[in-house]
Amino acid sequence: MVRAVSSFFLIFFLLWGTSLFAQDEDYEDPWDDGGINIDSDWTDFYFTSYTRGDRIFSISLGVLVPTYFGGVDNNDHGLSVGGTGTLGYFWFLNSNVFLGGELSGSFGGTRGGNMLYMVPFGVRGGYQFVVQRFEFPLSVMIGAAPQRYLDNGYFGLVVKPSASAFWRFSPEWSFGLNSHWWYLPQRPENGRNVNGNFLELTLSARYHF
Repeated sequence: MVRAVSSFFLIFFLLWGTSLFAQDEDYEDPWDDGGINIDSDWTDFYFTSYTRGDRIFSISLGVLVPTYFGGVDNNDHGLSVGGTGTLGYFWFLNSNVFLGGELSGSFGGTRGGNMLYMVPFGVRGGYQFVVQRFEFPLSVMIGAAPQRYLDNGYFGLVVKPSASAFWRFSPEWSFGLNSHWWYLPQRPENGRNVNGNFLELTLSARYHF
């Protein structure tokens, strides 16, 4: 009797297991709404975000703060905080190193109610660190800076080292903050030599293509 009962349960479980496997082949998920599953490349994008030949167009707007002016008594430069904007175009030589050019325009008021205008332009190169969606470019620009105050003009050297932080919003766009240090030496033929220093703080948008 015991052997017969045992045989019955063994046959029952074998048949039940077979039916489960058969049902799995035709099983339909009751939660499946028939939607289309779209695979995204966004996750892999972070780890292969830049290759040789990739390019960036950037636009920046912010403030320009006069700091230390060597050659000016008691650092009494008479300048107020001004505004600045920059357009840049860069391409990558490899996944981290980039090279390009930029053009800036800036203005700042003086104690006498007049305006100082500067239009720096030059070549910028640097190295960019990438940590998933965050990008940290370190770079330096070397170029020239036409300057104008009333009827006085000057054309001289400008050096702008910078550190920035960006968040990659999408494969095409990133947004971030820039901090640039402007060094503008003036060596006029007749007059005092002055080493002007400014701090630039800007918000920036970059288009990647």
